[in-house]
Amino acid sequence: MAYTLLVRHCGQLLTLAGGPTDRPLAGAAMSNWRIITDGYVACEEGQIVAVGPMQELDVKQVTAGTAIIEGHGRVVMPGLVECHTHLVFGGNRAHEFQRKLQGEAYLDILASGGGILSTVRATRAASEEELLVNAMHQLAGFRHYGITTVEAKSGYGLDRETELRLVRVAGTAGHCQEARVVRTFLGAHVVPPEFKGRAADYLEFLATEVLPALRGVTEFVDVFCEEGAFSVEEARAYLKKAKEQGFRLKIHAEQLHDLGGCEMAAELGATSIDHCDYLTPEAAARIAQCTQGQTVAVLLPLVPLFLRQERYAPGRQFIDAGLPVAISTDFNPGSCPSKNLWLALSVACLKMGLTPLEALAAVTLNAAWAIGQEQECGSLEPGKRADILLLDVPMYEEIPYWLGENPVREVIIGGVRVERPEQ
Repeated sequence: MAYTLLVRHCGQLLTLAGGPTDRPLAGAAMSNWRIITDGYVACEEGQIVAVGPMQELDVKQVTAGTAIIEGHGRVVMPGLVECHTHLVFGGNRAHEFQRKLQGEAYLDILASGGGILSTVRATRAASEEELLVNAMHQLAGFRHYGITTVEAKSGYGLDRETELRLVRVAGTAGHCQEARVVRTFLGAHVVPPEFKGRAADYLEFLATEVLPALRGVTEFVDVFCEEGAFSVEEARAYLKKAKEQGFRLKIHAEQLHDLGGCEMAAELGATSIDHCDYLTPEAAARIAQCTQGQTVAVLLPLVPLFLRQERYAPGRQFIDAGLPVAISTDFNPGSCPSKNLWLALSVACLKMGLTPLEALAAVTLNAAWAIGQEQECGSLEPGKRADILLLDVPMYEEIPYWLGENPVREVIIGGVRVERPEQ
């Protein structure tokens, strides 16, 4: 069968291939993946079938029906994988931005009925159509930045009806445009007003009344383990019940305090531990050892930036300790209203100590591992989906250097060129 799509004469072809196939990239492997100079990527019907240097291209497979994209010496790489977002919500929290600028702490805003609870009120009041329109708008923005796979958490309903609606909207949005959407249930975001002071009762309600309705619908269950949300023991009991029902596990932990939530979730076999700003390098080393490098630390550098916090996750020490690292925006209306994963990549280099090669691995292959998509995307290898980016830079070192700029020239999802909205 002839190639249906060929991207050729790529100046630097960032394959993200060449590392272990049974676990995320960790330690030295995060920067030791294969880069091909003057390379090509060949695809058949939405799947990559061949990758290599131009002198190895099988020209017999290139026919009049092959769509050809000229790399012109530019960087070509896998589509970005956005592994931690709160995609579906109502309203926004621009009105709280001034409070943050005046120095009011995030947990204080939450305690006063703002923060997550403010968005919960707006989300409950929004119709399913309004939520879908907003989600589609956000996904268009993600595609603009070359993000071809997006994780979408629920968590702004905090009741059965609205949480199921958020999961349903995320699924519909995923089918209505090109980017893939992976759904995560985060009903355990905070305690809703109806269960105030009864966190354990709320988690029991989720485990018995909501999770059974999500079997076969969402793969992951998440929980926010933090002061003002759920304790380590509450989160442990809930995650155990989710695991018993067949869900894979995630956790928001060590964002504002070192409570031990990351280690607890890793011991339960969590696929990812997210935020980790207060996770110590010593704990990171223990997690890497006890999980044999299977649990990914998802770092969210734009959150402390937007919240004007001084502490960032010590990504350099995590990598040196053997803990796999991924990078995400944490797009949400409260602590990171940005879809610019390129900016997050740059800030990870500037504030978390990642090298450019490590940061690129963190927004592609390791991010795919963090949402169970490692067999589908995250690298340019035969057998994977043809999610490919052509960038307007000649070498990878320029990607984090141009701070906040979007280097994307072409987006290909499933072997099809995607029209990007001008923004």
